[in-house]
Amino acid sequence: MRSPSSALVLFSGGQDSTACLAWALARYAHVETLGFDYGQRHVVELQCRQRVLAELRAQFPAWGQRLGEDHVLDLRLLGQISDTALTDARAIEMAASGLPNTFVPGRNLLFLTFAAALAYRRGASVLVGGMCETDYSGYPDCRDNTLKALQVALSLGMAAPMTVETPLMFLTKAQTWAMTQDLGGEALNALIVEHTHTCYLGDRTQRHAWGYGCGHCPACELRARGHAEYLAEAAA
Repeated sequence: MRSPSSALVLFSGGQDSTACLAWALARYAHVETLGFDYGQRHVVELQCRQRVLAELRAQFPAWGQRLGEDHVLDLRLLGQISDTALTDARAIEMAASGLPNTFVPGRNLLFLTFAAALAYRRGASVLVGGMCETDYSGYPDCRDNTLKALQVALSLGMAAPMTVETPLMFLTKAQTWAMTQDLGGEALNALIVEHTHTCYLGDRTQRHAWGYGCGHCPACELRARGHAEYLAEAAA
């Protein structure tokens, strides 16, 4: 029996997925998490996600009571059939398609399909993902229309309602910082700065006001700009 009070969060260990996890913990009675090993260059995120989960349990006991089992799926086949700057050591640049070469074709489609299969077994009917089409790199599988279509397909294919929640879909990165401030205060934002990982290059040697990263990949640039805008808006 799938429960509308039970959610499965696609949790990479990055800022956006941590924001979505906090959002889900504030709304659902039982929340489980799912990560993917797909041969990503920034595989360090798989280590960071365990620290984030531990810190959430320690710092937010009420959320910790709702936080259930964590799952990690081996999807390295995706990395083997991809030819991208997220799965190979190459310069990040725009491709002939007009998309950055960090786009991994089918990634979110596969992630949500596997998530739905796991949610079906675990009795959950809500999938939560950090996809966003406001401050993003233009990936077509992050767009609202894509996710709405996939929600219909998953519900039909599972013969059971599956709701895909994307709380960041129309938020800027500055608004994401504001959302986590509202959800968990300075403690949550400090946790995000210190323990999450978003940098495409997997660089955790450089700490910035917004967190760890190389500072120049698209993910870092989006995060830095959003943090600066958030601070400016908070001070206004």
